Amino acid sequence: MESRPPLPPFTRETAHQKARAAEDAWNSRDPTHVSLAYTIDSLWRNRTEFFSGRDAIVAFLTRKWARELDYRLIKEVWAFTDNHIAARFAYEWRDDSGVLVSFLRQ
Repeated sequence: MESRPPLPPFTRETAHQKARAAEDAWNSRDPTHVSLAYTIDSLWRNRTEFFSGRDAIVAFLTRKWARELDYRLIKEVWAFTDNHIAARFAYEWRDDSGVLVSFLRQ
């Protein structure tokens, strides 16, 4: 099993470091790099699409970022405990006509 420090138990500082590392990975827009942050058998849901495994994550993100140009994620720690982090995130991208699309998830 791979480890992605910082690991629990989390402090305020390490919870923020963990969130920033996730933000940086997603903002790389490198599907393989992002997939490595998840377990080999990770289960994902995106709206009505369900899939599992790193290969499926790579395929999904490749499709996603082909449509969502200049994708950018902002992730903020909302709360944390010793072994959980709750995050709020916003993301935006342009479509192929140049229209900017933004979302906020809490």
